[in-house]
Amino acid sequence: MEEDELEAMRAHFPLSFGKTSNVSPPVESIHTATRRTDAGVSSDSAAKKPESGFPSLSSSSKSWLQSVRGPNRNPNSSDGAKSSLDDEPPPPPTQDDDGVMVGPPPPPPNGTGNSNDSDDDDGDMIGPPPPPRTADVDSDEDDVDDDDEENRYKIPLSNEIQLKGHTKIVSSLAVDNAGARVLSGSFDYTVRMYDFQGMNSRLQSFRQIEPSEGHQVRSLSWSPTSGQFLCVTGSAQAKIYDRDGLTLGEFMKGDMYIRDLKNTKGHICGLTYGEWHPKNKETILTSSEDGSLRIWDVNNFLSQTQVIKPKLARPGRIPVTTCAWDREGKRIAGGIGDGSIQIWSLKPGWGSRPDIYVGKAHTDDITSVKFSSDGRILLSRSFDGSLKVWDLRQMKEALKAFDGLPNYYPQTNVAFSPDEQIILTGTSVEKDSTTGGLLCFYDRTKLEIVQKVGISPTCSVVQCAWHPRLNQIFATSGDKSQGGTHVLYDPSQSERGACVCVARAPRKKSVDDYQPEPVIHNPHALPLFRDAPSRKRQREKTLKDPVKAHKPELPMTGPGHGGRVGTTGSGLLTQYLLKQGGMIKETWMEEDPREAILKYADVAVKDPKFIAPAYSQTQPETIFAKSDDEEEDGDAKK
Repeated sequence: MEEDELEAMRAHFPLSFGKTSNVSPPVESIHTATRRTDAGVSSDSAAKKPESGFPSLSSSSKSWLQSVRGPNRNPNSSDGAKSSLDDEPPPPPTQDDDGVMVGPPPPPPNGTGNSNDSDDDDGDMIGPPPPPRTADVDSDEDDVDDDDEENRYKIPLSNEIQLKGHTKIVSSLAVDNAGARVLSGSFDYTVRMYDFQGMNSRLQSFRQIEPSEGHQVRSLSWSPTSGQFLCVTGSAQAKIYDRDGLTLGEFMKGDMYIRDLKNTKGHICGLTYGEWHPKNKETILTSSEDGSLRIWDVNNFLSQTQVIKPKLARPGRIPVTTCAWDREGKRIAGGIGDGSIQIWSLKPGWGSRPDIYVGKAHTDDITSVKFSSDGRILLSRSFDGSLKVWDLRQMKEALKAFDGLPNYYPQTNVAFSPDEQIILTGTSVEKDSTTGGLLCFYDRTKLEIVQKVGISPTCSVVQCAWHPRLNQIFATSGDKSQGGTHVLYDPSQSERGACVCVARAPRKKSVDDYQPEPVIHNPHALPLFRDAPSRKRQREKTLKDPVKAHKPELPMTGPGHGGRVGTTGSGLLTQYLLKQGGMIKETWMEEDPREAILKYADVAVKDPKFIAPAYSQTQPETIFAKSDDEEEDGDAKK
């Protein structure tokens, strides 16, 4: 009875009465909004057309087609969904005005069009004949093999978000070990910090810092504990920040007038790269344009602990363009400006002489070197548009060189997948290119290309990373006017990271958030209360005016007095009236100046003032010194 009474009472109130619950959109619809329309670019040549009339699709093309169609349109999916290319049903037949059937005949009523028992009672075949069964089996097996080959790599490419905020190309990237915070440095001199846990679908950074004014950010690196990060800019001093972006210290700058680099306390030229030690949270490695690598201790910002000078063909200073630690922190690799790769082993008594020297490894500057975790493979990326794979046990010649990868930025890097079976790197946009910036994936074992993914049609791809915990790919891009970080993920394979912040809607504004714009009343700023501008300011304003500045001043006209035009003859009204009455007479313009002075000569002699009365008793007669001419005449007479 009580429930019936409550229902009857609710009928008298509107449906919107009471507290309503916020209904969040489903996660599937959110990820659909971030789905990529072109997940991959085929790396194969033009496909051949088989007898069926459809082009044969490569493995990368099928993944791109699958990403466009959606995951439920796979022809080999377990739910039995059919492909729109192979099993698309024919259009229904229509009849014209005369009653003649137009189009193919309808399928049999039982719907078994693919069976061989589709004859009617008269034995006539209805519809087109089915294809041979052997061909179907072969094609299905090929599709399964291609799909298995493509799914073996498990590249998360179905969805994409972009972390924006920079006004120029993003040149450096760093993701902490947990995958919670992302750092992006740009040519606009700033570093932006993103937090996936505190970020919503607007994808805004929670902090922006400028490490060194007027210097581009070239490298960012997290410490092994992800509690601090290293920032390397175009200046000679690297900086250390904590996890929240507060400055902890700045390393020392060396004396540029000391020729031997081992005697300086720091770098003397702009830095090129820096990386934190993979195991020790107190050791840092930096490279510079002064031609040296230096190892630093975080607890001592006043001097480095070790200086490494690379081996050069001739004496001089050649910049060290990049550097890297191996996984255990026992070896250092450096890319030198002369195109050589040099590797040092950290052991007791080690010095600047490299253990491995590869001269002319590239024909241009090296932008990145990367060790594999097992210590067998070394990757190198260069300005010459190539990516080379080296075997550390035999460094005389590269195992494989992938060409045709344009690179115009000194921060373009190369990276491994979490299982290190795939090598990935980015490409720069060429002047007349139509492909844009690409992200290229290569098989480490087979040493062949796997897939090329288009990131931006107009921007270059500089740095890339594949995070092992998130299973998400980060790629930085941009040009002279914009920059951002693209995050590629797959909702079914990736965890946290972009999947968390995309599904979090921004907080709605409430009435309490309203802040009216303040109205400032300043009546004295009105023209009515302004003071008259001075003649000096008017003259300065006139000189700035291009029209009035070229116009000469008009001559002064009107009555004047005493050489001044336009005056009444006196500044005061009383003087003016006295002059008009004849009480004040000005005769000084009519007198001779010499005569006006000489009329006081007799008075000065008879009644002296000032200095003469002081000498009247001791020197009644004034004695003047004789002129030099008179003395010379007297000497001549003698």
